Amino acid sequence: QVQLVESGGGLVQAGGSLRLSCATSGRTFRSSAMAWFRQTPGKEREFVASISWSGGSTPSSDSVRGRFTISRDNAKNTVYLQMNSLKPEDTAVYYCAATTASRRDQAPLRRYDYTYWGQGTQVTVST
Repeated sequence: QVQLVESGGGLVQAGGSLRLSCATSGRTFRSSAMAWFRQTPGKEREFVASISWSGGSTPSSDSVRGRFTISRDNAKNTVYLQMNSLKPEDTAVYYCAATTASRRDQAPLRRYDYTYWGQGTQVTVST
């Protein structure tokens, strides 16, 4: 069983930065691909970024590429999402996800590829 706990959300002005953290429990973090998704009311949960368990693959969505960076610290069992140049349209609940069913350099993009999910953390970007 893997448990995920997100933190770091909050209210920030447009152009500002936030860093989200996702702490994991369990012994499988080092062999888990991790991802961040986000969701706004009435919309489907959308992919933001993912990272393979090797750390060598880090795809991200077109809407955040160049502004958001995903990283992981295997010693701390934690994955991060550094968000810079935030825009009002980044406002959403951000969810951390994990899967143990991926290869070393795979970083899945589909929500259905992920088995474990956190409770989410709210990010609000004001104008």
